[in-house]
Formats: sequence, C-alpha cells, structure tokens
Amino acid sequence: MSIGSSESGGKPRSELERYLEHYVRYLTLERGRSRNTIAAYTRDLQAYLNYLQAKGIEKPEGIESSHVEAFVHGLDSAATTVARKLSSIKNFHRYLVEEKVVADDVTSSVAPPALPARLPKALSVSEVNTLLETVVGDDPPALRDRALLEFLYATGARISEALSLTVDDVLGEDLRCREALRVRGKGNKERIVPVGSYARTALDAYLTRSRPSLVSGRGKPTPMVFVGNRGGALSRQNAWLILQRAAERAHLTQALSPHTLRHSFATHVLAGGADIRVVQELLGHSSVSTTQIYTKVTIDTLREVYQTSHPRAR
Repeated sequence: MSIGSSESGGKPRSELERYLEHYVRYLTLERGRSRNTIAAYTRDLQAYLNYLQAKGIEKPEGIESSHVEAFVHGLDSAATTVARKLSSIKNFHRYLVEEKVVADDVTSSVAPPALPARLPKALSVSEVNTLLETVVGDDPPALRDRALLEFLYATGARISEALSLTVDDVLGEDLRCREALRVRGKGNKERIVPVGSYARTALDAYLTRSRPSLVSGRGKPTPMVFVGNRGGALSRQNAWLILQRAAERAHLTQALSPHTLRHSFATHVLAGGADIRVVQELLGHSSVSTTQIYTKVTIDTLREVYQTSHPRAR
C-alpha cells in the first residue's frame, strides 16, 4: 500500500496518521459504514495515535502490545466505553495486518474489561397487548402508528430497519403484506423476518387506507413504508414520539424506546420455547453470545414466578 506525501505546509503527517486516513477511506468506501460509525472510529483512533506519538511512536511497526495495554488501562471511562475504544483499535490493527503493513496483530492478546451484565428492558405480554390496544382509530396517523408498533413487536426489527423499508419490500404480487420480509440490518446485512397476522393486518390497513392520503400532494412521494403526517419519510424521533404517546395512554411508567419492543420480542419468543439460534437469526445478531442475555431474562422471570406462586418456594 502506497503512502501519500507530506502535507504542503505545516507539520508533516506521520505514517500512522496516513494509515488512519487510508483506514477511514476503507471503512467508508469498501465497508459502507455509517457516518456516525466512521466518526466514532476516527475519534477513538485519533486519541490512540496521539498517545502513541507522545511516546515517540509514529510507525505501525513500532507499536507493541504493551503500548496498547497501557493506553487501555489509562482510560478513565466506563467499562463499556473502554471496550468500544479497544474494539476500534483492534479493528484498525487487523486492517494493518490484512494490508500487510505489519506481520502480526499486537492487539490479539489484549483483553477488554469485564462488562456488567445488563438485562434488556422488556415488557410483559399483557403490557405489550395493552400498549397496542391503545392505538385505535381509522384516521391516517392512528392506522400508521398501529402498523409501526405491531411490526416492531411482531418482527423484533430495529427501528432503523423498519424505517428503511420501502413499499416494494413489503407488498407481494397480490398487493398485500408478505408473510416474510427482507430487512437490512447493521453492516447492510440482510435477513428474513416472518410477519405475524396481526402485524400484516395492521400494515395492509395502513398501506391501503392511510398511507395514500398522507403522501398525497407531495411532488415526488417517498418510497418508504412509514411516512410522517406531511408525507415524508418518518423520522426516528417521530417514531419514538409515537411509542411515547401510546405508553402514556397505556399508563406504562417505565422508560420505553422502540428498542423495548425488540427486547420484548426476543424475551417472549425465547420464553415460548424458541431455540436460541433461531432467535439469533431473527434478531440479526452476528454472535449468539449477544442473544444469550435474553436467556437470563427468561430464567429470571421464571424464578420470580416460581417464588411468588409455589407454596414451598420460600
């Protein structure tokens, strides 16, 4: 891989800085990472390079595992933040190895800090039913809101996945919602998600009776399934507000987000007897270890029910 010349004027860039520029270009053009992901990687790695340069290290081959460990141990941040920054560093070093800039990955022996086991917030089945039953009415916004919330709970999709769906993604040849849809998740990876009958009914009602009136009057209608009251693509903020209004009507006091319905989907499917590998595929997790946290949620729920229900549990 060729290295560009020094900047004209000012302080010349080090080799590490030039490789960081190459890496950012690689993430953008070849890996298709989002703008937010690129910005986070750049911040993490620039801080890492500043640390190395303060140590007099300006070339990749001058970095040793002890330097990485010292940088990580010196971070005054939460364990999750340290783990994220180390992940950025590890990915950068793997890139350097793949590009044959260096022979070995000096970060392979550096372990991230132990993360606290955080349980996802999930609603009970009855709470989800109450939430959905508060979204009633035949006016266009109500039909849209019901379709969105039904879809999120029926599929476990991320809100970004739901909002990126187009009408062509959803409708079959009979102009009705398909029983299984292809969604695009993190890293632009695609997966198939089944859509339950309640969600399909809600989507069909929205697409035939609500969406046309919402997009009418716009010069060039958006192809996105979920649209706002003015006909443009529905934003994440407005999706959050839709859920908040439904939660208020359902008298649910805990903090909710669209991701809560994803957590609830996973917890309820596992509690219903689904294999964890199947749930991993449904959620689009790259590793089953990410999905396993929902198993703990289910076990905790079973333990709580047992202790409150069995006469000799205590």
